[in-house]
Amino acid sequence: MAKSPVSQLDRTFTALVDPTRRAILARLEREPGLSVTEIARPLPLKLPAVMKHLDVLSDAGLVSRTKNGRTVSVDLVAGPMEEAMAWLRRYERFWSSSLDRFTDFVEGQEE
Repeated sequence: MAKSPVSQLDRTFTALVDPTRRAILARLEREPGLSVTEIARPLPLKLPAVMKHLDVLSDAGLVSRTKNGRTVSVDLVAGPMEEAMAWLRRYERFWSSSLDRFTDFVEGQEE
């Protein structure tokens, strides 16, 4: 069986499925340009494991790395997440109507 190429959207969702990677992205959103060491410091992982997570994020295009001397800084790249949000918005009507019905139900119970 031939393997089909992995799309950008697949790489994005694969990267976002892991809570450690989501935590890294959230931190980079608050603190852009952190070094790899600064990213690793609060995590309960050894540096090589953090580097593997950063590789997945980088392969998905969610982070960029810049090397200055011996220090590697990491920044968030939002483009792939925007594509994922656009994909999710196509299906919003399915959960949106359910939430509207739930809201109507709850408000009816309060009367």
